[in-house]
Amino acid sequence: MNTKITPCKVNVTSETGRLRAVLLRKPGYEIERMTPLNAAHALYSDILDKGTVDKEYANFCGVLERWTNVYYVKDILEELMNREGVRSELVSESLRHNAARKSMRAYAVNAQLSDQLMQMDSNSLARTLIEGYENPTWDGRSDDRYLLDPLYNLMFTRDASSTIYDRVLINSMSFDVRERESLIYDSIFRNFFHAETLNAKKWSSEARIEGGDVQIASNDLLCIGQGIRTNPTGIEYLVQTFAQEREHFNILVQQLPDKPESFIHLDMVFTFLGKHYCMAFEPMLKKTGVFSDKETTLITIDNGRISYYQTDNMLTGLKQLGWDIEPVYCGGVDPWSQLREQWHSGANFFSLGDNKVLGYQRNPYTIEALEKAGFNVLEAEDIVSGKVDMNTYDKFVAVFPGSELPRAGGGARCMTMPILRD
Repeated sequence: MNTKITPCKVNVTSETGRLRAVLLRKPGYEIERMTPLNAAHALYSDILDKGTVDKEYANFCGVLERWTNVYYVKDILEELMNREGVRSELVSESLRHNAARKSMRAYAVNAQLSDQLMQMDSNSLARTLIEGYENPTWDGRSDDRYLLDPLYNLMFTRDASSTIYDRVLINSMSFDVRERESLIYDSIFRNFFHAETLNAKKWSSEARIEGGDVQIASNDLLCIGQGIRTNPTGIEYLVQTFAQEREHFNILVQQLPDKPESFIHLDMVFTFLGKHYCMAFEPMLKKTGVFSDKETTLITIDNGRISYYQTDNMLTGLKQLGWDIEPVYCGGVDPWSQLREQWHSGANFFSLGDNKVLGYQRNPYTIEALEKAGFNVLEAEDIVSGKVDMNTYDKFVAVFPGSELPRAGGGARCMTMPILRD
């Protein structure tokens, strides 16, 4: 990193306001440190080809760089590692968390490893905290190759922290392999962006929330997914927090299936495209298939009184709150196509602004449904090369190629953490 980066303010009051700043992590060497033996533990269904990942991600981040101010996790982390107090705190906490996941003998190497990390230059330390630190005495066979484990999922910047209005929720991850991600983001938002943070785990050790389940519909409405990554205790933390702060507030909760793994977060079945459009997985709305017994609950806060109501589905709940929103169906109208395309993040779109979205090219029936709804289909390669100017379109979907990236289990929304919107 050659130029000093300047923080912006933190403020996101909707899913679809004009995007002004976003946080990304370009996939690094950490994804090459997966094998068929540890991929499942890393929450991947397969190992990835980094060369292909790099090409696909270049189109993805290239579109965003043409549209908004892009911050990269590694760049910020490198700058923070020039601050002795921040460096010491993050190294200490990272080693403590890592050792807690392993056998007690891991604690014995912490003092020596801490000294080695603290002596690194800022660039090397930033990389090591993300990519892991290899055990110099590894025998080539055992499973203790890393004294500090790689953060395999850090490219999914959405999950470990969530900008909620003018604060950042440091999320409590459901799987220990991802817990250290929250440390990275907590340090970034406290020490670089100087943002106020919220932390559900400090309220209750049982609380779990991940950013893929948190959608900011408006200044007085959150949409939350409840499933294997976000639990009722985590949702109750948000209810109690806003009940103390707001006279009127609403949280719309959609229960998600425990399996298959493509339903891990709400944004895998529902995302806002604009003020009056959403992308949705039809079985979720019609409560069929794996959603046949999944509840949709509207939680209202009115001058300290908290009420819980069952509603038919997400659209019904939104309508009760005055939202006029039209669904575009992931996978189109054919049930088999819906299942196929949802599996590869066909509902996982990221809004750049009202009716301006970014998503995978590989889901043709979903893209066709968007085109029928009036969205102009723009190729990422044309945008990045300057051949196409997104600003000349009122309504568009920018599509980027994805063969390897979707196999990591996420899409455009998963890989973006908005910091500032209009």
